Amino acid sequence: MSTPGTSTTGTSAAGALPSTVDRRMRAVRTSLILIGTAGLLFGLYVLFDTVRLTRLPGVALWIGAAIVLHDAVLAPLVFFSGILLRRAGRRVAGTIVLVVQGAIVVGSIMTLIVVPAIVAKSLSSNNPSILPLDYGRNLALFWVVVALVATVWSVVIYARSRRANQRPSSRQS
Repeated sequence: MSTPGTSTTGTSAAGALPSTVDRRMRAVRTSLILIGTAGLLFGLYVLFDTVRLTRLPGVALWIGAAIVLHDAVLAPLVFFSGILLRRAGRRVAGTIVLVVQGAIVVGSIMTLIVVPAIVAKSLSSNNPSILPLDYGRNLALFWVVVALVATVWSVVIYARSRRANQRPSSRQS
């Protein structure tokens, strides 16, 4: 007896995928979940093994701040940049929107990584060899490089799309 929407041969009524593919997909998903869970458990082990218990509230605060920064700043910035670029109409290719959004994400991730070093350097100057660089300046230079790369990449994409649009179609006589 078959259930509604499936046939007795193991394929769906529309003839889409055999049940062996469903079993394989379930096995892949299960293995990915197990690998991810193992990674999280290993991360927790390393965290509790290497960080003193008195420092854990600071780590929790940093993780919480990263989540808030992502949800309150990064995600809306990427979302609204996509909306603004798409409002530009046909003049902006979807690929350019992706390049700009990718640049924002890369710069924001680097900012999340570097801000603790900037804060730590401003709090203590007892040993200048621990944090020897000017991390604020380097972060600003990184943002400039990311913006330049995104701009050049976008200009190349724009030029290629204009050239492709100016060529006559192969279907035209």
